[in-house]
Amino acid sequence: MNVIKSEAKLFLKKRMTTFLVVVGGLFCFSPILSAQNTTTAAETQMWIKQHFAKGVIPPFSFVYDGRSSDTFIKSWQFNSEKLDSRNQNEEERVYTYTDKMTGLAVKCKVTCFTDFPAVEWVLNFVNTSDKNTPLIENAEVINYSFNAREKGNYVFHHAKGSNAERTDFMPIDDTLSVGNAINIVPWGGRSSDANAFPFFNLEMPGKHGVMVGIGWTGRWYANLLQKNEQSVTLKSGMEIMKLMLYPKEEIRTPKVCLLFWSGENRMVGHNQFRRFVLKHHSRMIDGKFAEYPLCSGFDYGDPSPCGEYTCMTENFAISLIERYKYFKVLPEVFWLDAGWSTGCGWDKSKGDWNSNVGNLTIEKERFPNGFKKISQAAHEAGCKFMVWFEPERVMKGTQIDIEHPEWLIKLPGDTYLFDLGNKDACKWLTQYIGDLIQNEGIDYYRQDFNMDPLPFWQANDKPDRVGISEIRHIEGLYAYWDGLLERFPNLLIDNCSSGGRRIDLETTSRSAPLWRTDYQYGEPNGYQCHTFGLNFYLPLHGAGMYKTDNFTFRSSMSAATVMNWSITGWGPESIPDIQRRIKDFKALQPYYYGDFYPLTSQVNNTGNELWLAYQLHRTEEKDGIVLAFRRDGNKDASLKVKLGGLEAKATYEVFNEDSGQIIRKNGRELMEGLELIIPEKPGSLLLKYKQVKD
Repeated sequence: MNVIKSEAKLFLKKRMTTFLVVVGGLFCFSPILSAQNTTTAAETQMWIKQHFAKGVIPPFSFVYDGRSSDTFIKSWQFNSEKLDSRNQNEEERVYTYTDKMTGLAVKCKVTCFTDFPAVEWVLNFVNTSDKNTPLIENAEVINYSFNAREKGNYVFHHAKGSNAERTDFMPIDDTLSVGNAINIVPWGGRSSDANAFPFFNLEMPGKHGVMVGIGWTGRWYANLLQKNEQSVTLKSGMEIMKLMLYPKEEIRTPKVCLLFWSGENRMVGHNQFRRFVLKHHSRMIDGKFAEYPLCSGFDYGDPSPCGEYTCMTENFAISLIERYKYFKVLPEVFWLDAGWSTGCGWDKSKGDWNSNVGNLTIEKERFPNGFKKISQAAHEAGCKFMVWFEPERVMKGTQIDIEHPEWLIKLPGDTYLFDLGNKDACKWLTQYIGDLIQNEGIDYYRQDFNMDPLPFWQANDKPDRVGISEIRHIEGLYAYWDGLLERFPNLLIDNCSSGGRRIDLETTSRSAPLWRTDYQYGEPNGYQCHTFGLNFYLPLHGAGMYKTDNFTFRSSMSAATVMNWSITGWGPESIPDIQRRIKDFKALQPYYYGDFYPLTSQVNNTGNELWLAYQLHRTEEKDGIVLAFRRDGNKDASLKVKLGGLEAKATYEVFNEDSGQIIRKNGRELMEGLELIIPEKPGSLLLKYKQVKD
């Protein structure tokens, strides 16, 4: 086990604040962002060189043939190779540890970021021999001990995953104690399912800490153990793995990212991490992160027994596009969700959309020309076209089950798992879906996943190959998405999995959740909570928008949104109201890429008796917004909050969007306390502020 020596000392440099930790018996240099949020390649490289060097126990571990890697890895052959990175401000190396006796090589690909104090790595195990390896188990991609600057409390800031509840992504603060461990694992094999979220912040005594991100779209785990008053060990990897490798076989593990921070409070770390995610772990198009769009479906409300889009037709879809265009309420993207595949319709004898998952052909009766005319109409209106798919779940008797049963992992019942770990299946799917995207004029791709894959993976494993089905499936998922993104450089992927149950460092690099939860559609208090919780870690996510009143509209605000306003009937929303809200969304959207500051309780904020408020601040533009909500059970018409991120001596003009009132205060006054007033309940408040000259 990696330990921290008590002789670790702090030191200062003139241009940058730094701190030392010790891992595996070595001092570890950890750069911290200066006021300008910059760091140098040399300092970050020093951190890496001290962890990954010949004769050093690295910050990962595994058990091989019954022995812990800490007992032998220093004696294995060591090699370092620099890679040519395609990404700006990233430097990559592969450190290889090889056992000459059995031929097992452990390749650790380490990425050094020269513009953030961040390091990440991923392990690959390779059998270079012609024989099976001994068993590899307990592969901990990180086994790393942190030493605090002083004695005090370690606080583990993390969040719940998504379970279609108001508590989705709810912040959780756990204060650690010596000898007591915290262990978190998502349910069912999806990375942000229910009780676990693969991003967190370990706040240490002495006003510093580390942000952690896990990249694994399967069943990962994280374990924290406080060993003494100044030492905490973090371990993370696949939750279950115990396998041998066949000759020349290679597997990968989860990825881990560490971003070190130092500052007055933990939000320094959260906001550095948000910026880091935008720069290095978001979908990039033309050299910048892709802004996820204002979407709209093709209207809901068809008569029973229709569901989702099972009664949508080509002509009706085109007519709706014309209607949106006529009313001047065009979205950026038209979104066709589930229900378009062969077998779906109003006639229940054919089955609903759910029972036809596995049919990847377009229903001819309703779409005689496929999607081509619909996408053409969307493009002529200046919009994009997005279509829903769920390729990994296959129902009994559908197209894939009949044509390619060899590509399915089956358990008793009618639901099967499409095996992305099968290279032939993955290659076929990448080509098939890619051809559909190209031939049908699809611009954006929405992938859903409404099942727990873990039981299928476990049933498919052999006793000496536990974990291999999960590994191969996750590798296949990344290969599939990467294949689509390479073929279509402007493609955006909407990552849905019964809502937001597949959010992790690897998926955020390729996608964003436009529908982050299947919680009660449009319920405003829950939507406030979800935005609040996710914003601690991720800037890009979205939800549905169902009404145009201030309270509901602002509750649904995020970096992306899906309009669900009826434009075909006697709905409560007027055309001018919808036009105004589209304009409001586009004006507010850029602020969600800025720094986030919670202004009310940072833990459970789900109650109907509460206020919830947060701030989004743009450092470069020197402006921001405050959104506040007084729920219907709250008895207080006012609340005093303290803003963050401002310059103490600068003057700010604060505009109340509802009353039209303008006040001027300096940054110190706003950070010491600003009174928010909402007379009605439920009610909301939107403030916009900007720095001005005196």
